[in-house]
Amino acid sequence: MDWADELAASVDGPQVVNDSKTPSGTVHVGSLRGPVILDVITRALRARGLETTLLYGVDDLDSMDAQALLTPDAVDRYMGAPLAHIPDQVGDCHASYARHHAQTFIDVFAGLGIHPDRYYWMSDIYPTGQMDPFIRTALDRAQVVRDVYRRVANVQHPDHWLPLGVICPNCGKVGTTIASDWDGETVAVHCRPDLVTWATGCGWTGRLSPFGGAAKLPWNLEWAAQWSLFGVTIEPNGKDLATAGGSRDRSNAIAREVFDREPPINFPYEFLNLGGRKMSTSKGIGAAAHTIGSVIPPEQLRFLFARNRPESAIEFDPEGTDAIPRLFDEFDRLGAATAGREVKGELPSGHESIFRYSLLDPAADVDAVAAAFRPAFGHLALLAQVPGVDVHERVAAEKGSPLTEAEAAEFEVRLAAVRRWLEAYAPERARIEIRRDALPAEVALLRPEQVGFLRALSEAAHGEALSSGEQWQAAIFAVASDHGLDAKAAFNALYLAFLGRPNGPRAGWLLASLERDFVIRRLTEAGAAGEATA
Repeated sequence: MDWADELAASVDGPQVVNDSKTPSGTVHVGSLRGPVILDVITRALRARGLETTLLYGVDDLDSMDAQALLTPDAVDRYMGAPLAHIPDQVGDCHASYARHHAQTFIDVFAGLGIHPDRYYWMSDIYPTGQMDPFIRTALDRAQVVRDVYRRVANVQHPDHWLPLGVICPNCGKVGTTIASDWDGETVAVHCRPDLVTWATGCGWTGRLSPFGGAAKLPWNLEWAAQWSLFGVTIEPNGKDLATAGGSRDRSNAIAREVFDREPPINFPYEFLNLGGRKMSTSKGIGAAAHTIGSVIPPEQLRFLFARNRPESAIEFDPEGTDAIPRLFDEFDRLGAATAGREVKGELPSGHESIFRYSLLDPAADVDAVAAAFRPAFGHLALLAQVPGVDVHERVAAEKGSPLTEAEAAEFEVRLAAVRRWLEAYAPERARIEIRRDALPAEVALLRPEQVGFLRALSEAAHGEALSSGEQWQAAIFAVASDHGLDAKAAFNALYLAFLGRPNGPRAGWLLASLERDFVIRRLTEAGAAGEATA
């Protein structure tokens, strides 16, 4: 069984699945792993017949802090202020900095088939008083909280420290205030100029009631309070929060010892790495989720996260690489295997579940979707660059029959993705300009054995009905082997003959994208010219 099916089989009764995000800047594509994992879990639970509620929250009363300062999105003059109280610096009609970044991220969800039953914003919840009972409990049990921090995380707080972030009534900052002396109704507050290095408090002192949105709980307590407030039963989190003594351990202990409830089931997940480095909103590392979402279609983007077990790190670097074409190829391979067709290579455990959970519609006919014809991404990228080619007509001809309505829709989505990839991410070798008018002068650089290879490949193409990229690729390897030529030299000869350069896209698919008569003629010309030069 797939990991999500295993989890679903281990629980009973109604379930509440939750996740939340601090909108400290542009949200990178790696942050989508959490929402996709939650959606997969939710689908698995519902498939088992369990009543399940999916929640997604925005922790927008968190302050613009030292971590946020590292991202280009930071607004320096508001350091220390709640993210929900900072104006939207983009000016595109969002109510705040937090609403801008969180909503831009959330807007990607629906396109990925992720439909939480409820979104919540902590800046909306605190003023209603729903968090007041948890604030009161935390203040009444402040010594217990201090003991948890000391015992679980080795964090020492002085005896007068209270687990509370008060929003300064004078300057509006929350990251610069410290609360003390809880008398059951009010706390003493000091907005200290020197409390942190990344923000300056105004110096205000006084007493105020911490209820009704005047204050917020620190993150570890707020997280534990959310579990009680919403009745959360399952909440995965990134592995950085699941380290020994880290945020999850603290919040688990606070849930048990302060709020008297058992914490939800955890399912720590690994990161999406960009060039070996963890993508990070706070450090500005990684491609924006909404940008990647405009290049990679929804099902392939879901597949990016669903194909690996959550505890496995994902290496993904779309910039100047073949990462996106390879993603499509693997999606197509699992689709073919799910449809019962023979595929090359070892299949991952639970490949049918992976394919099913990658689809947008949880009620889709998986067998029908898997069996549909899909043109290879790399082949489409070639066809899209060949002048005068009717790509739709060519794809239908390669299928051998007209595309169905669903296949035609998938074709259009995939072709649009190809064009965006070529524009934004494709490596130089994937960009082609066929030298149609005349044989490239660079053919003179060919060695005699390469010339012989081109001539022999031309003869093989005359005698065989080569049409697909796979067929051409197999022929290239076979002819090269017969002539004692290594594959790299064979590909180099083909690129020089057709592109006038020593590198290019996958050679078999390059030849398949061109008219067969032109390919044979060019191979013959290159072989003859090379022979004459030799």
